[in-house]
Amino acid sequence: MLLLHLKTLLRQLVLPPAGPLLLGFLGLWLLVRRPRAGRALLLVALVSLWLLATPVIADALTHLMQRDPPLDLEQLDGAQAIVILGGGGQRSWAPEYRGPAAGIESLERISYGAYLARRTGLPILVTGYRSEAVAMHATLRRNFDLEPRWLDDQAYDTFENARDSAKLLKRDGIERAIVVTRAVHMRRSVNEFTAAGLTVIPAPIGTRRSERLDAWSFVPGPDALLRSYEACYEMLGEPVRALLAATHLRRQTG
Repeated sequence: MLLLHLKTLLRQLVLPPAGPLLLGFLGLWLLVRRPRAGRALLLVALVSLWLLATPVIADALTHLMQRDPPLDLEQLDGAQAIVILGGGGQRSWAPEYRGPAAGIESLERISYGAYLARRTGLPILVTGYRSEAVAMHATLRRNFDLEPRWLDDQAYDTFENARDSAKLLKRDGIERAIVVTRAVHMRRSVNEFTAAGLTVIPAPIGTRRSERLDAWSFVPGPDALLRSYEACYEMLGEPVRALLAATHLRRQTG
């Protein structure tokens, strides 16, 4: 578990906004000792942070990571279950609900998963880590009047989402599942779930279309920075997943 928390810390320090900020601090530290290098690092930090926070760059990075189109309900290919992956940001206690509540990103996934369950009649599996999974479960029951058939509350990352979900589903003879997650996260999710022995039908949410460029496309904002963060994370995450699988340092056994 310590290694998992260290991985999360490292990710937060490398990706924006912390990565460029740390680079900028290093530049400040070098200004007195090596002024040219310090100024160069400061410039790179400021420019990269500005660009990553602009919609035009965030959209470009997001489109680069999107692979699967939105789900066509006429092409379900014999799906047997719906798997909703956690998205984090949960609240263990939400006063307005007098109980736990899913965060914004998880709520978006739950909402779409509930929509698919209504349209298909398929059972739901929710997978996340501890309070995250509990909040997803509670939100699905309270807000959508749906009871998930399976609950996995021990999955810390996508690898464990796939491993645990495959074990639960295969016990009930299920081999084909609709997987609900963010569009930028879908490629890595499909690879992990496939490696765990499941046939995946991708159901991405948050798919972004190309937007018309205007002056606001170059103005930094928090939403664009968040989307850049998510895309950069997947750019790093997929090669790391492939490396770990190829070297057998970590592989699915489903």
